Amino acid sequence: MKKLISAILLALPLLYSSATNAVDAHDGTILIVVSGEGRDQGKTRPGFKMDELSQAWLIFQDSGLKVALASPQGGPVEADGYNAAEPFNARFLGDIAAMAMLVNTQRIDALRAEDYDAVYIVGGKGAMFDLPSHTPLAAIIAKIYDGGGVVSAVCHGPAALANVRLTDGKALVAGRKLTGFSNEEEDIFGERWRKEFPFQLEDQMRANGANWLEAPLMMPNVVVDGRLITGQNPYSTTKVAEAVVRALGSEPPTRARHRDELSFDLIEQVYAGSSEKAARALAKQPSQYHVKLIGLVGYYQLKTAQSSKSVREALAVMLLAEPYFTEPQLKLGIAEGYLRLGQSAKARPLLEVLLEANPDLAEAKQLLAKLEG
Repeated sequence: MKKLISAILLALPLLYSSATNAVDAHDGTILIVVSGEGRDQGKTRPGFKMDELSQAWLIFQDSGLKVALASPQGGPVEADGYNAAEPFNARFLGDIAAMAMLVNTQRIDALRAEDYDAVYIVGGKGAMFDLPSHTPLAAIIAKIYDGGGVVSAVCHGPAALANVRLTDGKALVAGRKLTGFSNEEEDIFGERWRKEFPFQLEDQMRANGANWLEAPLMMPNVVVDGRLITGQNPYSTTKVAEAVVRALGSEPPTRARHRDELSFDLIEQVYAGSSEKAARALAKQPSQYHVKLIGLVGYYQLKTAQSSKSVREALAVMLLAEPYFTEPQLKLGIAEGYLRLGQSAKARPLLEVLLEANPDLAEAKQLLAKLEG
């Protein structure tokens, strides 16, 4: 990757003659904003989510729209760790013009709102740090919206909307339906950085008068309120991007759906009571799906389940993944699900097998002790 960046930097003078960071007004141009906080692939400082950039970028590009890329300070930006082999990331990383923009993002304070028909704000925990307090970003978002443009954001990206006020003095989000990374999701996945955030995203949006809408933990969710479009988490990215394209008067082209999207289709089938149908589809072509993701959704939804119905759904999702995902933690989750439903006869043999293979597995011992107590 470093060699690729070096080659791009050398080629920038030539690339910039054709790259879409230089754009004309009102020609279907989307300003994509990313955090510039990232360091060491998110290990020492969180940045932006590559998946949320690449998936949206490709949808915008394939829809015939132009894209520009900016960050608060401009210059090179760094994503958190990601899977470069995912088809959407591989295609994005192979686009020399896109890489030229990524290593030389525009400074937000050098931009003109009238040059853009929409703004799309990429998430990642870095967005919580440098986007909400960046006054030039708040100003350009307000001007795009006041000028009839589309404002969109995904995951932690809505943090950039926190201090946006329109020409009438009202907060952009006041009275608006929107979503973003929820408190429930932050409780599960935000432990390392959450204490350093300037605010909690859901709490701040509610305090600003937003009508906050969320789906169950990790599930894709897009909320469209006129020209304000928001997505709850990384798995909402494609839905947000396609909603932006439609808001600009076009229809996204037919495309091959990603394995994460197909996996959530199976989860939705389970929710709808069609577990056997989902299992048959998964068995027919397991490689088409992200089985680990399916298992993790069930596992973490069980952790936050408050009703017997939610426990049953989480358990069914874990059981869907279990034949293809052999991690002990998933089996622990399944055993816990059985116990919470009072089905100790199913939990006991599962825990005994787990302890036979992993005699030091403390969580399995604890669950078995509960069962025997």
